[in-house]
Amino acid sequence: MAKFAVVGSGAWGTALAAHAARLGHAVTLWALEPDVAEEVRTRHSNSIYLPGLPLPENLDATADVAAAVAGAEVVIMVPPSSHLRAVVGRIAPVLGAEAILVVATKGIEEGSLKLMSEVVIETVPEVEERLVFLSGPSFAKEVARGLPTNVVVAAADIAAAHAIQELIHAPNFRSYASADPIGVQVGGAIKNVLAVATGACDGLGFGDNARAAVITRGLAEMTRLGVALGANPLTFLGLSGVGDLVLTCTGDLSRNRTLGKQLALGVDPKAYLASQRSVAEGYSTSAAATALAAKLDVEMPITENVYEVLHGGRPLKEAVKLLLERGYKDELAGIGPS
Repeated sequence: MAKFAVVGSGAWGTALAAHAARLGHAVTLWALEPDVAEEVRTRHSNSIYLPGLPLPENLDATADVAAAVAGAEVVIMVPPSSHLRAVVGRIAPVLGAEAILVVATKGIEEGSLKLMSEVVIETVPEVEERLVFLSGPSFAKEVARGLPTNVVVAAADIAAAHAIQELIHAPNFRSYASADPIGVQVGGAIKNVLAVATGACDGLGFGDNARAAVITRGLAEMTRLGVALGANPLTFLGLSGVGDLVLTCTGDLSRNRTLGKQLALGVDPKAYLASQRSVAEGYSTSAAATALAAKLDVEMPITENVYEVLHGGRPLKEAVKLLLERGYKDELAGIGPS
């Protein structure tokens, strides 16, 4: 058994903390809100982010991030992507010299256009060889309930991925190791943008054919960006690629899919997101991904139109028209061998 710290008490962080605690690890969950930490510690629940789901009695919680991380052998980071840099900076002084840092945050940092790995390494360079990324099709509520789930853990040093795999693997939480952290991160980030697109597609009543087309052509966009960044294209056929993409684009628990459906109803995205406690990462990732694609000269028309609708004021029906009226293409353009 190992000592875990989970930094971030949203639905996903709480679910991961609950899973690790049920495996017998000593787990402390850090919550920004003291009342959330108190509820997790004393009432074994998180009514704000995981209402109605009991948490293990051996799961500890605190509002003191340094106390949570000090002495931990495994530190799982689950803040929103926009806050990862700041939170990593806060834990750096107390991060153990041999602690493995697991990033379960999915996104691309706005402004810098950096992947989460680059953000962490810039902030804490010494952790590079002990940096692991956890992704895959995994709704927090289902993980918290103990329903069967498969994830991937990726690291540039596969030994670090194997070490985490051994600690978190269970019959109801199968983990697969990968040596492609770039591909795993790109898949986890871009699927949120594409879920906004599929939610809008379904909200407009375009049918199953259109949904399948958005998912498939979205997978092509994801792969093109990943390959441009140095990822293995086969990674996008795995859990962090097509697996997470299908789940997030079709599952009603998806916050990003719900955001897309709200767009189809004519709801202002900023007003909608301001009313929610949980973050829909596709909102900010659409801006970062569009800028990164432009920088790398990668064609991502679905992602670009999601960005324009969310941030640029483009009417949803105009975005649909622009996508449908694009010229014909070779299917594997920018992905397969030239």
